[in-house]
Amino acid sequence: MNLPEWYNIVGLIAVGIISGFINTIAGSGSLITLPFLMFMGLSPSVANGTNRIGILLQSVVGVWGYKQQNLIDFKVGLSLLIPAILGSIVGAFLAVDLNERILEITIAILMITMFFVILLKPEKWIKTQAEAQKDVPTRFGLLQIIVFFIIGLYGGFIQAGVGFFLLSGLVLSAGFDLIRANALKILIVLAFTPFALIVFIYNDQIDYLLGAILALGNMLGAYLASRYATKIGVKTTRNILLIVILISSIKLLLGN
Repeated sequence: MNLPEWYNIVGLIAVGIISGFINTIAGSGSLITLPFLMFMGLSPSVANGTNRIGILLQSVVGVWGYKQQNLIDFKVGLSLLIPAILGSIVGAFLAVDLNERILEITIAILMITMFFVILLKPEKWIKTQAEAQKDVPTRFGLLQIIVFFIIGLYGGFIQAGVGFFLLSGLVLSAGFDLIRANALKILIVLAFTPFALIVFIYNDQIDYLLGAILALGNMLGAYLASRYATKIGVKTTRNILLIVILISSIKLLLGN
């Protein structure tokens, strides 16, 4: 296993930091890391698998950071983890033979739709924790189970953009405020990523060295985002979300 050139190592860590921050505060950081991994010579399938190492470790750091600020309700989150995990296992098996162009266009259309939902219905996205508390059910029904199974399936299939769909499910379907939705989003990603990772390991679609280097940056980015999430606030977080969704959807439509 040859060590990459120093500038590739620096670039991969830098990309990881940016991606880790974006993934923790909004989503779709994998749209930065996946092209960079492919630029370094990995096939799309191996890049997809390798990227999961950084996602897993950044999620550990993100959950720890949000937990330190008492922003994660583990009891409530548990009922959403199970359908997401089951969906991710199915999605990861589908991802082994990935044909991504049609998927990219579909995701872009969904993201553009989400952009206008967030833009035109701001009251759902900028409510405070106190306002959201009364909207969060103590138990989730069949609708939430189906929604999070489908999101988990997509997350197992290809990581890029899953954060946006998780946030939409948590805010619009489950009633969380944006800050706590971000925290639960990271917990759910942490829960289903190991199962998807096992499938990629089994199919020998991971470059462990590049994955470890990328993970260093991912973890630092996640720490910074989770540490300052409450200081950033829901309105700024919503604006960041809008910008990232718009850029990501344009990138997906244009292709590589």
